[in-house]
Amino acid sequence: MTRETLPQHETGPYLEPLRALVRAWLARLPWWLSEFILFGLKQAWACLFAGIMLGLMIATKIGWQPGWWLHRYDFLFLVAMAIQGLFLRFRLESWDEARVIFIYHVTGTVMEIFKVHMGSWTYPEPAIVQIAGVPLFTGFLYASVGSFIARTIRIFDMRFTHYPPGWLTGLLAVAIYVNFFSHHFLPDIRYPLFAATIIVFWRVNIHFTTDRTTLSMPLTVAAFLSSLFLWLAENIGTVTGTWLYPSQKVWHMVSLGKLGSWYLLLYVSFVLVTIVLKPKAPSARATAEPAVVASTG
Repeated sequence: MTRETLPQHETGPYLEPLRALVRAWLARLPWWLSEFILFGLKQAWACLFAGIMLGLMIATKIGWQPGWWLHRYDFLFLVAMAIQGLFLRFRLESWDEARVIFIYHVTGTVMEIFKVHMGSWTYPEPAIVQIAGVPLFTGFLYASVGSFIARTIRIFDMRFTHYPPGWLTGLLAVAIYVNFFSHHFLPDIRYPLFAATIIVFWRVNIHFTTDRTTLSMPLTVAAFLSSLFLWLAENIGTVTGTWLYPSQKVWHMVSLGKLGSWYLLLYVSFVLVTIVLKPKAPSARATAEPAVVASTG
């Protein structure tokens, strides 16, 4: 394996001092171990919005009382709005990233309204801030995926080799998004879409920097591993009763079929992010030497 020292990249005003502090603490450890620890910390930082939302769903499930003057779903909406504002105020997100999140918020809410109308899942609790039975905090759950992708690209200074043209990735994203609606009336083409993601992205490698080391991973592998975590998060959503599937009159794990849905939806998310944050190619120096290949979650 090879290591490569790159110029410092932007990690944000709060993570950068933490990274320097942790690096000093870990100076006596083997480089690969300190890089692994820093990788985990930066992943957790990238997941901050999603982690807060999941934590709130768990906390409100345990402590919320039905007789309180504010509905649980409306509380989640208000807090999500406040978190978004604080992220911008303290520069935890850039305005470009906020634009991505807004686009994802809209596309996610539209899909939620349709899916709830079709009976794919339900929101069993009341809410004032809702449209057609869909509480509006749910848009922030989708937006947290966009936030994670955008923050990860920045925090890890991600670069992409052999990235396909925008018209092709856009066409694939539109086909995936439309299939989430059309499969209720037409044959489900998710399996051809799975194949299409591999055909379009099979040559794409993500080059990312933990601290001073550049590593790489195929984009399709990263999408699959990320979808695993989203599937686990969806189980948290259902076990807390935040939303329920028709088969969950008695709670059970969300079907693995939803893992495939999240895998496809991640490509829609990623393409939406690239509308604002254009994929960058690695520097000549980064591609001159073999990259370290790592497995991530």
